Amino acid sequence: MTETVVDFPKNFKKALGDGQLRHNLRAAMDTLGMRRRTLFSDLDVFEKLRERGDAIRQRALRQLPELLERLEQKCTENGMQVHWAETPAEANAICLEIIQKHNATRVIKGKSMVSEEMHLNHFLDERGIEALETDLGEYIIQLDHETPSHIIVPAIHKNRDQIAQLFHDKIPNTPYTEVVEELNAIARQVLREKFFAGEVGVSGVNFAVAETGTLCLVENEGNGRMCTTAPPVHIAIMGIEKVLERLEDVPPLLRLLTGSATGQLITTYFNMISSPRKPGEKDGPKEVHLVLLDNGRSKIWADPELRHTLKCIRCGTCLNHCPVYTRLGGHAYGYVYPGPIGSILTPQIEGLKNAGAMATASTFCGACEEVCPVKIPITDILRRLRTESYDQDETPNSVKDHGHKLNATESLTWKGWAFSNATPWFNALNAKLLGLAGPLLPKLPAVGIVKKWSQSRALPTFAAKSLHVLAKEKGIRDE
Repeated sequence: MTETVVDFPKNFKKALGDGQLRHNLRAAMDTLGMRRRTLFSDLDVFEKLRERGDAIRQRALRQLPELLERLEQKCTENGMQVHWAETPAEANAICLEIIQKHNATRVIKGKSMVSEEMHLNHFLDERGIEALETDLGEYIIQLDHETPSHIIVPAIHKNRDQIAQLFHDKIPNTPYTEVVEELNAIARQVLREKFFAGEVGVSGVNFAVAETGTLCLVENEGNGRMCTTAPPVHIAIMGIEKVLERLEDVPPLLRLLTGSATGQLITTYFNMISSPRKPGEKDGPKEVHLVLLDNGRSKIWADPELRHTLKCIRCGTCLNHCPVYTRLGGHAYGYVYPGPIGSILTPQIEGLKNAGAMATASTFCGACEEVCPVKIPITDILRRLRTESYDQDETPNSVKDHGHKLNATESLTWKGWAFSNATPWFNALNAKLLGLAGPLLPKLPAVGIVKKWSQSRALPTFAAKSLHVLAKEKGIRDE
């Protein structure tokens, strides 16, 4: 799989210049935020629920290796087949082998961010296998050959008019209509036919319970249930961090997930899958395969601070409250996971050299931490990643490509700054020189690093006299 190269400045400039995109995002974010605030109106109750969710996720992560082994054992006892994949390439190969074993060419998919992480659709398409997204939002962006713009609402960047035009252009014999009910009916008619024709179903996993070997899937449209019951084969794909210890851990996290994501007390469908179809049962797949993907998660787990990243339950509420994401949308980030959670997860998976710029796409306002249902210290991790970009000291838990930003010019600059501030006479000389030359600086053409910095900032004008000089003139002792 080719390495992703993202031009962040170009992407950000394009997104900021798209007035329609910003209008669409603003309308959607206002609605999602209002629904969440209404549901969690009692802040004391919400904080206690957050603390419980945080404790559940931390307990699960502390026991992660043991819980994964227990999950494999229970799933196997229940009749599922468990597969381990260290990389997306291995996970794709496992899925392909299962599909080809059944001579299948038509796959129907429920919503799965991990499958996006694997680029599974593209992988299968190159091998002549149709992989159709059945979540409405995912289906819309697949029609337009796009990737999800949001973790929960993939087509959040599109409005009704754009979707109406897309359906008219891409679905044969479809009249143009902006009536929401009619648009839903058009999509339902197409997808129903695909559900019956699907030979293999693929889904994500919201939670996997080690105690019982149960896979939990949260959804609102019923398409996930169709993908996991109608085809004779079901492949469930999940990151290794999604495992929970006990079944009783699910309800608090489900409440936090649905409330934070869409402002719902509970979603329309909550699926619990513990085995393939049993003798005497009338529906369900004959085979259930669980693919457990690592993709750098083990390394993240090994660091006590970075491990908090893996607590994420993929509710997307940090995106909805981020002043950066709400103005850019997901595509500007260039990777599968955008927004605050993407800015801490993606650099750890892809490396700081490729994706480290995501850690700088933050105002450090802390809004993401205030709303995170499992209390991930996002700003602390962002600071850690920024520091690691310049830290060349190797440790067992160093993030990939750490220290890649360090260079001789910047190193000498900071050493000079330290010397100036630690040497009174040199500091006084610098202040005097800047006082004399300061008024000229904004008039000079900016070059190099200063040019980049000044693209969105005004160059400072230094005072003619330093504070020390002014104090001395006033007769104030400088101690």
